[in-house]
Amino acid sequence: MPTELEAFHEEFFQDVLAEADADGRYIEDAFFERFCEQLVDAGELNTADRAQYISPRGMRIDGYGGDPLGSDGILSLIIADCNQSPEVGTLTKSDMEAIFKRAYNFLAKSLDDSFRNALEETAPGFGLADLIAARWASVSKVRLILISNRELSARVDGLVAQAVDGTPVTYSVWDLARLHAYATSGRGREDIVVDLENDFGGSLAVLPAHLDGAGYEAYLLVFPGQQLAAIYDRWGARLLEQNVRVFLQARGNVNKGIRNTIETDPEMFFAYNNGVTATAEGIDLESMNGSLRARGFRNLQIVNGGQTTASLHAGMRKKDVDMSHVFVQMKLAIVQPEKAMEVVPRISEYANSQNRVNAADFFANHPFHVRIEGFSRRVFAPSPDGTFRQSKWFYERARGQYQDARAYLTPAQKRKFDMEYPRRRVFSKTDLAKFEMVWRGQPHIVSRGAQKNFADFAGRIGKEWAKKPDDFNEAFYRRAIARAIVFRATERLVTEQPWYEGGYRANIVAYAIAEVALAAHHRDRSVDFDRIWQRQDISPSLTEALTRAAEAAHDVIVNPPPGMRNVTEWAKQQACWERVGEAKVDWPAKWLSELITREEQQEKDGSAVKDQKMLNGIEAQTAVVKAGGQTWRSIKDWGEGRGLLSPTEVGVLDVCADVPTKIPSEKQCVRAVQALQRLHKEGCQIGLDVCD
Repeated sequence: MPTELEAFHEEFFQDVLAEADADGRYIEDAFFERFCEQLVDAGELNTADRAQYISPRGMRIDGYGGDPLGSDGILSLIIADCNQSPEVGTLTKSDMEAIFKRAYNFLAKSLDDSFRNALEETAPGFGLADLIAARWASVSKVRLILISNRELSARVDGLVAQAVDGTPVTYSVWDLARLHAYATSGRGREDIVVDLENDFGGSLAVLPAHLDGAGYEAYLLVFPGQQLAAIYDRWGARLLEQNVRVFLQARGNVNKGIRNTIETDPEMFFAYNNGVTATAEGIDLESMNGSLRARGFRNLQIVNGGQTTASLHAGMRKKDVDMSHVFVQMKLAIVQPEKAMEVVPRISEYANSQNRVNAADFFANHPFHVRIEGFSRRVFAPSPDGTFRQSKWFYERARGQYQDARAYLTPAQKRKFDMEYPRRRVFSKTDLAKFEMVWRGQPHIVSRGAQKNFADFAGRIGKEWAKKPDDFNEAFYRRAIARAIVFRATERLVTEQPWYEGGYRANIVAYAIAEVALAAHHRDRSVDFDRIWQRQDISPSLTEALTRAAEAAHDVIVNPPPGMRNVTEWAKQQACWERVGEAKVDWPAKWLSELITREEQQEKDGSAVKDQKMLNGIEAQTAVVKAGGQTWRSIKDWGEGRGLLSPTEVGVLDVCADVPTKIPSEKQCVRAVQALQRLHKEGCQIGLDVCD
């Protein structure tokens, strides 16, 4: 019987092999992509760009975490150790040191003009070396990250190495055991244990802010700015609750007002700043001289105040900034581990709603994701071979849902589950964002990585949902799956092209599809996504169109303009998309004839909206009746007592309060659920499950 770690290793590597085989890619490329998806999700990296360089002279690098200018001056370099043995291998300390030495050598040589000039300019290794040299003056810290599917004998994280040209360098290892612990944590993050007493300058005075028997604990603290910045320096974006992390991706640079206060008026920082809101799963308290002090926290998460924390961290790294007079208040709630996944996002949502955070709550609990998940669980995809064996696409609105659904099934049940939900048809929120954004003409945003692309997507869809939620219906879902089919088919066909020399595939794919979408738009036409959905495949003519678009995109992407020699960073620019959009492509006549008119597409969309409105009424009526009259009576009393309900809403809730004696109409039920959703944003905790 294999151990849990051995089973995880086998499953993880089989997924890598399957992806490499399906896409015609090298195993190491698929390994890098699959592993780094977890690191981005964990907050270890903002993005992970593939840029491999291997030299027999003791140098190797496999990728990097984006432009350091977008990461507060932190340069993250990634080196991969892909063990292709079916057994769990052991990563010894000497192995680790030898691997890091190769990455360290590449870093040091990148600052050497003669080394860079000897490299092929279109090679990913040159682009990364050139980026390192160009950005070196603004790099404040280098992180060398080793990813390995072997098991390290001892945990290594944040080990300090010899500085390069005066810039500090640290080592960090993500081995198989650490990846397994994260993937199976169930909380969507790796454990964070903050030891104030031993690691961060000492304990802090705390003031209890809860009543005995309240069912939760809350505390008020005053953090020295230097201390909070040091904690952030240690864990980075992993310290930020995921909603906040993505909101910061959307907002971009550090808030200038906060930064100016730190630099020019540090004594007034406490008075001017609203402070931070945080949660933790545990707090280590001690009584000292009649006062209560916090010695540390377990799984600390900042749910509001990410800009403040990042600004403090930026100030700490500046030599001319005195942080000794900067203090920040913290409101800390202690949340039990079993409730963390439910409660922490809600605290984040309510805390940020006061500050007009538009996309911060656009996560697993947002109704958009709930609706897409619902479609994925009940809508069968047509069988492409005409048999009666149909299957579904599985949407993960929360990380690890697919594995959790399989975890406790018997072998026979797993086989049945795998037939209904094949692994190749699993897609996540960030996948969906990628599939959609290329058709919206944003390949340069997609090229910036999963988190930044998702932040942009969240803002767009959040606004559209607020205006027309019924636009996100079953037809939208089928179209999204069709776009997933196009995206994955394009990944395969790019790899097969004779002109493709390796590297930049993700960028070429994004631009090729966006170029096809633009060509259809210019002709006032649309790709027939219903046809793709029915076939569960793309037509030969669309394949030909995508192939021609991909070659045109490739020629632009690998030839950046003077002054920009990093191809990956060039692909992230609006200017790159403008140039690709202007490229001349000889589109296949048969493909053009397959396009449908704008009127045909609008007719399909209008019919789908009507169907969704009817479905909304049925679902709302079911939820209202299931909640029961007493629940609606309590909701009405809560909202009416605070003056938050209109006379019409009061009347509707009165009818709902008489369930089951009276059954409100579908229209009344929709109005009741909408009123409840608004009350939840005002802090109502009654009927939280009604809107799930």
